[in-house]
Amino acid sequence: MNFVAAGLLTRQTKGFPSVLRLGLTGGIASGKSAVAAMLRDMGFPVLSADLASHKLMEPGQPAHDEILQAFGPTIVAADGQIDRAKLAALVFADAAKLTLLNAILHPRVEKIMLQQFEDWQRSGIRDAGFVEAALLVEAGFDKHLDGLVVAWCEPNQQLERLRARGMSEIDARRRLAAQMPVEEKRKRATYLIDCSRTIAETLAQVCALAAKLRRPH
Repeated sequence: MNFVAAGLLTRQTKGFPSVLRLGLTGGIASGKSAVAAMLRDMGFPVLSADLASHKLMEPGQPAHDEILQAFGPTIVAADGQIDRAKLAALVFADAAKLTLLNAILHPRVEKIMLQQFEDWQRSGIRDAGFVEAALLVEAGFDKHLDGLVVAWCEPNQQLERLRARGMSEIDARRRLAAQMPVEEKRKRATYLIDCSRTIAETLAQVCALAAKLRRPH
């Protein structure tokens, strides 16, 4: 389904075109970050939910203290920051711990996302704004969105890419298992970006998407 067929390009608020609230998701190592970078280069604002989560875990933030209470002081680095690698090793080895971490972070990220869409609307953006999140559907953020762009590649490619980043096969498979299967995400997509081929081919698809989203100004 494209955005025209879905009737999303006519969305309006109080008689004026409203910024389209779009999600960009895909499994880990699926290519969504590359797609996000392309969209930014084309002038679309993109909020990274991962970066928002990282900021929420910084010392002085409420989530920082909650996470320490939940997972203990062993995940704290020498500089007082939460060691995300140690935290990841804990939660991806234990589904209950992952659920607990998500319960701490997701409501806060959702609030940031909604505020960002409001800010974009007030700033006069008339095309589309994106929130990029690997767990966008799993977290239920999609209920606030007008459409969903899913970047995807084959599961074996995801595994290969994670191994190329230095992740062990066990850890890579745990990360993949913790996310919704790619086929399920594809079924929910308003628009698909195939990232299984070359960067040039991915860019061509993102250009086609951008053309669909542009409105007369």
